[in-house]
Amino acid sequence: MKTERSAGFIIFRNSSAGERLFLLLDYGSHWDYPKGHVEAGEDDLTAARRELVEESGITQVKLVPGFAQEISYIFRGRRGGLIQKSVVFFLAEVESDQITLSHEHVGFAWLNAQTASRRVSYANARSVLTAAIKHLDDGGPNLFDSPI
Repeated sequence: MKTERSAGFIIFRNSSAGERLFLLLDYGSHWDYPKGHVEAGEDDLTAARRELVEESGITQVKLVPGFAQEISYIFRGRRGGLIQKSVVFFLAEVESDQITLSHEHVGFAWLNAQTASRRVSYANARSVLTAAIKHLDDGGPNLFDSPI
């Protein structure tokens, strides 16, 4: 089975009312976080930063230390073969709500935690959001942390 690796970010900002809002991108068929393939010579964080710029135009983030969560899944590729994919997500805060979407997306939304959890399309992506919220809320140990 072929393997692929991607990296991305759970991005949040605080609204003027002090509510934490999370960025989700509309891929046309599903809602997810900014992420993409790790290219040759890149580490996970470098790939995540590059993909964030490419997909959202965001260039400045404040990385939240101690959070990296990896998910894995199997899907059928365009040529019909199965692919084992792993994706590592980092957590970062931004100050601006300005987004410049790439051609890969049809929309975006800044959503509170509850709405973002309902909107994200896949259960494993929802679990990443849950872990990120827990990490932000209590700073306690994250059982899903993995080394960077």
